[in-house]
Amino acid sequence: MLIKPDTKAIDSCVAYYLQYCRAKDQSEQTVKGKAFNLALFEQWCCFIRIDNVLNINVDVLDSYQQYLNQYRKPGGNEPLSKGTRRNRLTAVRVFLRALFIKDIIPNNHFEKFELPKLGRRLPKPVLSENEVQKVLNQASLYGQTGIRDRAIMETYYASGIRRFELGELTTDDIDFEQYQLRVYQGKGNKDRYVPFAKQACFLIYRYLKTVRPTLANNYSGKVLFLANSGKPFRPTQLSELVTKYIKLADIRKGGSCNQYRHAAATHMVDRGADIHHVQEFLGHADLSTTQVYVHVSMVKLREVYSQTHPSATPYDR
Repeated sequence: MLIKPDTKAIDSCVAYYLQYCRAKDQSEQTVKGKAFNLALFEQWCCFIRIDNVLNINVDVLDSYQQYLNQYRKPGGNEPLSKGTRRNRLTAVRVFLRALFIKDIIPNNHFEKFELPKLGRRLPKPVLSENEVQKVLNQASLYGQTGIRDRAIMETYYASGIRRFELGELTTDDIDFEQYQLRVYQGKGNKDRYVPFAKQACFLIYRYLKTVRPTLANNYSGKVLFLANSGKPFRPTQLSELVTKYIKLADIRKGGSCNQYRHAAATHMVDRGADIHHVQEFLGHADLSTTQVYVHVSMVKLREVYSQTHPSATPYDR
């Protein structure tokens, strides 16, 4: 049973709040992220000798923001990114909002605290269609392992799904007749279907017939893609796999799993896809998140530029 803390101590309230998040069926990954950010805030409060949530006000949050702005990472002396600072402050504000909703603190003046604005950030330079193919071709050099790795990368690119969504795919999630893929409990705990290329279906079928049986063991379950141990891939393993093949293709563009997601969306926009369809394909809740790919896609802008800009139009000097 979820019981409110009988004290206003920060550590007790944080423990209660994390239980509350789990009771609301938030993913364990989300809860762990909140726990990490709140632990950092609690450490800072301890340093300035605040141990009671009733002593936290907007001025305290302003001071914490100042601390985050001035903080430098050990070793490289680099500041925290704007995204990191915003995430840490957001975690605290949402925590305090929940305490107000549950009548643990008497007011909600923390809503007056303004979070730092991030502005619009574009993805890193994405792989071109030729570069995607060049990376995929690298897997052919690695025999049975390469068959699995090619199927993984083709699945990323053909479906545009997130890393954790791919890691949780099961053998039942691929529809070989209708050429579609089911994402079960994706981001926001939402299910969705996405169209799936015939080429990707063929490669997964080949992997299921020739490679997966040699990897499967008692730990495998129905998970689609298995690591060499026969267990499901850890997220970091998937990132390392994709990064390896990008480097093998001698392509000097950063990123790993998200490269295929960003490339899939950008290439669809390049070829004239409606932004609302791309939104549904990627599983974005907010259209503004998808619209970034309109800005990444340069096909239409280059066409207009070449036709209208004086420097791009041949003329006699």
